[in-house]
Amino acid sequence: MSSPLVLLHGLTFDRRHWEPLRRRLAVVDPGREVLALDLPGHGDAPSRASYRLAEVAEVLHSQIAAAGLTEPPTVVGHSVSGIIATAYAARYPTRTVVNLDQILLPGPFGAIVRAAEPELRGPGWRAVWERMVAGMGIEALEGEARQLAETATDPRPDLLLGYWDEVMHRTDQQLRADREADLRSIGERGTGYRWVTAAEPPAAYVDWLTAALPTTVVTVLPGSHLPHLEHPDELALLLSRLAIEP
Repeated sequence: MSSPLVLLHGLTFDRRHWEPLRRRLAVVDPGREVLALDLPGHGDAPSRASYRLAEVAEVLHSQIAAAGLTEPPTVVGHSVSGIIATAYAARYPTRTVVNLDQILLPGPFGAIVRAAEPELRGPGWRAVWERMVAGMGIEALEGEARQLAETATDPRPDLLLGYWDEVMHRTDQQLRADREADLRSIGERGTGYRWVTAAEPPAAYVDWLTAALPTTVVTVLPGSHLPHLEHPDELALLLSRLAIEP
């Protein structure tokens, strides 16, 4: 039996982002259980006072358990949800993690977010987000994909500050240790891990990732930061193959 799919969107977006992929999955993998969730504070999900990683994973686990899936799911996380999916799989039964274009270490992004914290706490917060969006490659998308990228989103300062809180207030060393612990737990559980990246990844990062979790599979799907919108056919095929891999 195929592992159910749980789809988790990126920061400020919502579950509508998965519609093109879901349509393709219905063709190439009919009958597959698919659960697309809104992250806490997004779409129809209520806001919270805190969006710390472990808390978000716990909320999602409650929703996944309530859905009554037939077996542990394959959890697909885009962008920040690549980290959320990783943390989830370290804590709860999961067959495979599919991380869509998210590096797990803060690196230069962490420095940018920390420097932007005062701006995020003031009236200029939207300019910070617009700078982030400008690097996503949305201009390369067409038709429905472009429309979803531009409209199925609701940026708010509470979301940016909340989901980036740990990046802003924990050191690179602490975050590295957290992610290494998550990856070790995933390995001990026998959970699969696939990183789908939009560009050739830095060799040093791949070395770190595969040292922490040697079974990691890296797939390069060239394009924008939104591979589920730009390449729904390719991603649907990849996910359907995962359903039959051991």
